[in-house]
Amino acid sequence: MEYPNSHLARFIIRENRFIARCQLLTGEEVVVHVKNTGRGKEVLVPGALVSLQYWDSPKRKTKYDLIAVKKGDQWINIDSQVPNRLAYESLLDGTIRLPHIKGNLTLLKKEVTYHQSKFDFYFETDAEEKGFVEIKGMTLENKRVGAFPDAPTSRGLKHVSELIDAKQEGYYAAVLFVVQFEHVDVATIHRAMQPELAEKIRQAIADGIEVFAYNCLVEETSISIHQAVPFELTAAFEDPN
Repeated sequence: MEYPNSHLARFIIRENRFIARCQLLTGEEVVVHVKNTGRGKEVLVPGALVSLQYWDSPKRKTKYDLIAVKKGDQWINIDSQVPNRLAYESLLDGTIRLPHIKGNLTLLKKEVTYHQSKFDFYFETDAEEKGFVEIKGMTLENKRVGAFPDAPTSRGLKHVSELIDAKQEGYYAAVLFVVQFEHVDVATIHRAMQPELAEKIRQAIADGIEVFAYNCLVEETSISIHQAVPFELTAAFEDPN
């Protein structure tokens, strides 16, 4: 995925979940939309180099979206809308492979309602397999360990619970973490942030739900799926905040 009309800037301050102020390299200060409601405290720090996408639309309250931030020597994409788009395209072209699926995809449908949840994808294969895949973007990193979530998520907890129900009813069920940066050795659950989610994921894995992760190649103006990375529920993670 490419981000046209991108501009480099320096981060100044986050005023609320959706709005921040940045300074373009030209010196102009601009108000920007933050495309991620997570906390992002470890990356959205004063002076951080960020990438903004410009939009010339009278319908918008801001003319810029904050799409990526540079942490150390790597870019971290924080666009919460991009994991689903990347996953959809990569599942279709085979870049992402669903673990233990025997057939080839014949159907991949977005936002399918199941009981009280709306899962990101429903799929069928030519081997008569069918199931649901829920996508979660991962932007929190420390010492090459990626963790989810960076803020408690009741929605994520609900989705995992309903995936367990779907599995019990005979569907294939999976959680895919799209790690929105490259330099990662292992992905895990941020147990200290939300122990209930960690326990629910443990239950899901025990019940046969596939939990896996892929990282991304990220530049200031682009992001693409790279390769599978290990997911380990028991991996140690130190919160950098």
